[in-house]
Amino acid sequence: MDIQIIQNKIYEIRGQRVMLDRDLAELYGVSTGNLNKAVKRNIERFPERFMFQLSKEEALRFQFGTLNENAEKQGRGQHFKYLPYAFTEQGVSMLSAVLRSPTAIQVSIAIMDAFVAMRTFIMQSAQISVEFAEFRNRLLLVEQEVRENLEAMNDLSEDVRRDFDTVFEAIGALSVKLPEAKKSRQPIGFKIREKE
Repeated sequence: MDIQIIQNKIYEIRGQRVMLDRDLAELYGVSTGNLNKAVKRNIERFPERFMFQLSKEEALRFQFGTLNENAEKQGRGQHFKYLPYAFTEQGVSMLSAVLRSPTAIQVSIAIMDAFVAMRTFIMQSAQISVEFAEFRNRLLLVEQEVRENLEAMNDLSEDVRRDFDTVFEAIGALSVKLPEAKKSRQPIGFKIREKE
């Protein structure tokens, strides 16, 4: 039996991964009514944590995916006659003991494999999410450091620019004083007097 088919029939309801009675009956090759009768005959094996009945709102939420695909052609099966039951992983395991057929045992094993595969996938996804969050935090730290370095460089550039401005002002002031200094200076050396 293909695990993917089973995984597509596992829903999350009330915070638990469950399978609906209709889907289980289809997999076990029995009618939904017969499956539920077998459960009711052995109700002590199915506490609330193994099996619960959906509320009307919950049933409507999952109605589209679980009703008979040929319902429109047949004119029936368009609405739930009874509110469906949801079976947790433990409830599905208990079903194989209640139904007691070789098919039920094989289907239960395949369903358990599907639950385990799904749980493994979720654990791996959670690990990837944690690693992604750590990577994102590191990236934010690097981004902050780059921003701080750019601000420091801008501050340094501003300081260097001011220093260059001061140097250029000093050079400008010296270049103005230089021609004045040349004019007022007396030549060095001996003066020759002209004869009169």
